[in-house]
Amino acid sequence: MNKAVFLDRDGTINVEKNYLHKIEDFEFLPGVIEGLSLLNNAGFKLIIVTNQSGIGRGYYTENDFITLNNWMLDELKSNGIIISKVYYCPHLPDAKIEKYRMDCECRKPKLGMYNQAIRNFDIDLSHSFVIGDKIRDCAICEKTDCRGFLIANNEKSEIIEDVKNGKYIRVNYQSCLLDCAKYIINQN
Repeated sequence: MNKAVFLDRDGTINVEKNYLHKIEDFEFLPGVIEGLSLLNNAGFKLIIVTNQSGIGRGYYTENDFITLNNWMLDELKSNGIIISKVYYCPHLPDAKIEKYRMDCECRKPKLGMYNQAIRNFDIDLSHSFVIGDKIRDCAICEKTDCRGFLIANNEKSEIIEDVKNGKYIRVNYQSCLLDCAKYIINQN
């Protein structure tokens, strides 16, 4: 079995910009290249799991997403970083574009994209991690041994509310992806 790090994209790998879909607007967050490199070199499969509701909302096309995604993967590869796969969800129950209008099982916090990755890459969740900037990115931690990291401290109120509702998601807070990577490496 393989160990993996599941990564959100917007706000985790790149600067959060509303409905990012243009290469010229893409900006890696500080420390991302170094952090991903550390994780790659430690033998983790790197898997991006991202909601892309802008497709369903009609703000950009699936081809726009794929173009930006391929550019990002090439940039990472030129820095020696291999992303095993990018899973994305374009769906919304009230999507403007009809073919994306559905209540799917893949949109985070649902676990469809994670489950697909687990099957595709034979992932051992007890040796895997998830890094995101919103609590929904760490939803897999609620029902599995996967451990989560949030890199934005503004999510603490969401966690408190989830605990009140009977949910408990184990997460650690770090200032950036690089700090998450260093913590993960030191734990293994």
